[in-house]
Amino acid sequence: MSGFDNFNTDFYQSSYSVDDQNQGGYGYSNSENPYNKPYGQYDYSQPMGYPSPGMMQPQQPYTGQIFQPTQTYTPNASQSMYSNSFDDEPPLLEELGINFDHIWQKTLTVLHPLKVADGSIMNETDLAGPMVFCLAFGATLLLSGKIQFGYVYGISAIGCLAMYCLLNLMSMTGVSFGCVASVLGYCLLPMIILSSFGVVLSLQGMMGIILTTTIIGWCSFSASKIFISALAMDGQQSLVAYPCALLYGVFALISVF
Repeated sequence: MSGFDNFNTDFYQSSYSVDDQNQGGYGYSNSENPYNKPYGQYDYSQPMGYPSPGMMQPQQPYTGQIFQPTQTYTPNASQSMYSNSFDDEPPLLEELGINFDHIWQKTLTVLHPLKVADGSIMNETDLAGPMVFCLAFGATLLLSGKIQFGYVYGISAIGCLAMYCLLNLMSMTGVSFGCVASVLGYCLLPMIILSSFGVVLSLQGMMGIILTTTIIGWCSFSASKIFISALAMDGQQSLVAYPCALLYGVFALISVF
């Protein structure tokens, strides 16, 4: 046993002694650690230095109003950008291609044959005005006892297709079918005046022939003027006015007979 005791003492040499147990571990002395004080010497009136982890902090009182919660959400920059973009959007009628200012300017251009046409406005595909004028033309024919809505729309479609092919062959820039339909539809406005006269008087006499010839020239001159200004076809107005006169002559025959 004496050999085992010697082996046990000589197994690991250390400077640690039992007297060091009275000192605080991990760098804390007895004077600094309040938990090592005897029961009678501890001052319970002082608050503890380390609160319990499970202890909850007292909640702040609610300062808002009932059914009106406080605003705690702030939108980011992207969401505020999308919300502001709705204010910058154009009106719904302009998105649908209905601009009353341009419709009024085109109507004045047709009613005033000597007025210079604005090519930037006339090159737009606006079918709101032509649809209204076609309905008005059919309504005035209906007042004369002529139900010709099918002929009006059929001749309009064939005439627009023929003018579309002809203008694409004659012009260098080309033109869209919607632009051709828009211009021919707006220039149908004088034909409504002719059909309105046909409600109150007969157009088969000499006065009717003169009025019909004037209206045909008015429509063809306005249409050719707009086509020349929109497509930059200088010096070719008479070539464009001739097929337009043929088309509006068919509408005049419907009004007269």
